[in-house]
Amino acid sequence: MATVLLVRHGRTTANASGLLAGRAEGVSLDQIGREQAALTADRLAAVPVVGVVSSPLERCQQTAQFILDRQTGASRTPIDMNLDACLTECDYGQWQGRTLSDLATEDLWSTVQSQPSAVTFPGGESMAAMQARSVAAVRRHDASFESIHGPGAVWVAVSHGDIIKSILADALGMHLDLFQRINVGPASVSIVSYGTSRPTVYATNTDAGDLSWLTNAASSEDAPVGGGAGHTAPSAR
Repeated sequence: MATVLLVRHGRTTANASGLLAGRAEGVSLDQIGREQAALTADRLAAVPVVGVVSSPLERCQQTAQFILDRQTGASRTPIDMNLDACLTECDYGQWQGRTLSDLATEDLWSTVQSQPSAVTFPGGESMAAMQARSVAAVRRHDASFESIHGPGAVWVAVSHGDIIKSILADALGMHLDLFQRINVGPASVSIVSYGTSRPTVYATNTDAGDLSWLTNAASSEDAPVGGGAGHTAPSAR
């Protein structure tokens, strides 16, 4: 089974100022965000990824480019960045461009926190539709990469916080109303493998740690009873 590394974009100018950027153009990584993306690219350089799929928004493309440049720097066959609008940010409608502190005074805010499945942003998208299209996109790309490169394929999806949280909630078998329990920080890496019987979530919201074990990850879909022995990085063998 293939493995997807879900990478959130690095910190942006909007994140730093507390704005809900949404799908606004011209929102780019700030200096801290570029440093975060570079560190994530360094972590992923230990893994020969077969593809990078990104949200079309600038901040995600910038983060994806760091990853691609580091893969090329590891003397591997160059790979292209593929853009998929189904991985783009939620359409927050009239909420876009407003500060989070202002939005927290809206009646809808409490529903976003406690019952996101019931939320449709004014003039925008429902959170249920956001989850449906992003999960479908990741599963579609995952099946494609596995059919081309085999069950050991590892690929990267670069997207946004709420998108990745909704994908992780689906993989964990959680109702969308529980997805606010998941945290996904800037430039973090979460790891999911989709099998024929169920997804396996190996990690969520990581911003440090060795990933080279992914080059020799076990292909069995059965969960080890008792937790198993874990992964051994190739460099430690």
